[in-house]
Amino acid sequence: MSFVPKPKYQFGAVLFFLLLHVGVVAVWWTRPTRSLLAWLAASYSIRMFGVTAGYHRYFGHRSYKLGRFGQFVMAFLAQSSAQKGVLWWAAHHRLHHRESDRERDVHSPTRRGFWWAHVGWVISNDFDKYDPRLVSEFLRFPEILWLDRHHWVPTVTFGAIVALIGGWPAFVWGYVVATVVLYHCTFAINSLAHLWGMRRFDTPDESRNNFWLALLTFGEGWHNNHHYSPGSCRQGERWWELDITYLVLKALSWFGIVQSLRPFRRVLPVADLANESAKVAI
Repeated sequence: MSFVPKPKYQFGAVLFFLLLHVGVVAVWWTRPTRSLLAWLAASYSIRMFGVTAGYHRYFGHRSYKLGRFGQFVMAFLAQSSAQKGVLWWAAHHRLHHRESDRERDVHSPTRRGFWWAHVGWVISNDFDKYDPRLVSEFLRFPEILWLDRHHWVPTVTFGAIVALIGGWPAFVWGYVVATVVLYHCTFAINSLAHLWGMRRFDTPDESRNNFWLALLTFGEGWHNNHHYSPGSCRQGERWWELDITYLVLKALSWFGIVQSLRPFRRVLPVADLANESAKVAI
């Protein structure tokens, strides 16, 4: 039977998302300065790294190793982006790889259109829950389960710290504006990166490499590379494919903070790609 999600939206579930977008108009009363733009850039960069290195490459694919404390810190940093719990995020992402651009893909623009893939599925109540079996290796960590259940704690904490240090103007630019920009750059990987760009590898989906998205998302825009070798920590295959997330993780590995970064694997025949995506390389 075909999997056709029915979009269900409850006002309470999308209220925070809507308030953040409405809150962007506050920039009219807090005109940008060098200091405020620095708040925006720093907040965006720190939390984009949390999304790419935390949600995606660690919890989604286990493409490198962390100690238990480092794992908790990475989960907290990822959730400061206000994109729900790390286990929720990872479980749905693993399902996306298993069913990429097929009927059961939770956010395929080729199946449900751009709006659904970009943001509709995120704020829909259809996917509030996830199958814990998809992230079973993390279920033995009570601190991760607690963070996942209370996914709002890190982002509220982050916003409060920004407000306490920088005041109202810094909160507007360093939290509200930065979070909205972070949302749409992250969501563009689900939508635009399956519609716009080039395909180096003949993967069984519509994933594409996009230079501009790669810049904005610290390497995630090399999306066709990623779907070809999903378990790889490095997503920029060629020397010129800038992958900021990988470079930062590589630097952290020199100090023993992270270990066992999985290299890019350019070895799979096309016939095996669907099976590799199904395994999600965990």
